[in-house]
Amino acid sequence: QVQLEESGGGLVQAGGSLRLSCAYSGRLNTIDAMGWYRQAPGKQRDMVATMNRDGFTNYAASVKGRFTISRDNTKNTLDLQMNSLQPEDTAVYYCKADTRPYGYWGQGTQVTVSS
Repeated sequence: QVQLEESGGGLVQAGGSLRLSCAYSGRLNTIDAMGWYRQAPGKQRDMVATMNRDGFTNYAASVKGRFTISRDNTKNTLDLQMNSLQPEDTAVYYCKADTRPYGYWGQGTQVTVSS
């Protein structure tokens, strides 16, 4: 199993920045990839950014150039730096760890961007 706990959400004005952090623990050698996902009210959960075990990253088109995913293997944290935030970025943000065959989710952290 893998345990995940997000932190760093909050309320920010449009144009501002936030940094989310996901602390992970458990069977870390089983993790193939990790990522951040978000779910706005009434919408499906969408991928924001992912990173595989080789450090290859992938971003949703809507956040490319504004968000940066990073991983610190010494601290066992996965971060998401979010800049130039817009109201449409408002959502609950979830951390996910992909293992074979399971995917593990954190409890989520709310990000609210006011206009």
